[in-house]
Amino acid sequence: MKILDFLNYERIIAFLSADSKEEVLEELAQPIAVANPQLDKAGLVKTLLERETLGSTGIGGGVAIPHGMSDGLNRLTASFGRSLNGIDFSSMDNKPAHLFFLLAAPRNSAGDHLKALARISRLLKDPMLKDGLQKANSADEIFGILEEYDHRLP
Repeated sequence: MKILDFLNYERIIAFLSADSKEEVLEELAQPIAVANPQLDKAGLVKTLLERETLGSTGIGGGVAIPHGMSDGLNRLTASFGRSLNGIDFSSMDNKPAHLFFLLAAPRNSAGDHLKALARISRLLKDPMLKDGLQKANSADEIFGILEEYDHRLP
């Protein structure tokens, strides 16, 4: 499974305006809701916030991967956002998160959901990738970087 199987250019936000965890989830849920009109955006955000109460999806190293399953989706989908200032996401290393992958899956797709989480985590362990994403000047550049690394990594 490749990241570009579930993330497209239209769901990349190069400059998040959010200042809090809830605002990040709202902002990242928006392009998913636009692409899936049958999706209840508020319900997705609620699911994501409930998931955060179980333990932060801020994995450290400036990265967070909020995720959840939602009715109203017929396939796995994701959005990506970057915060230049960083946002307190209660990350494991107690540092702000700058890079966010929001992963939303249909309720009946636990296997694909887990494969996608593993793929994102594996990709974001590469410090050169993270550095490139941090320094990118546009959604076009971010997409190009993700595409390059997605093809390079088996």
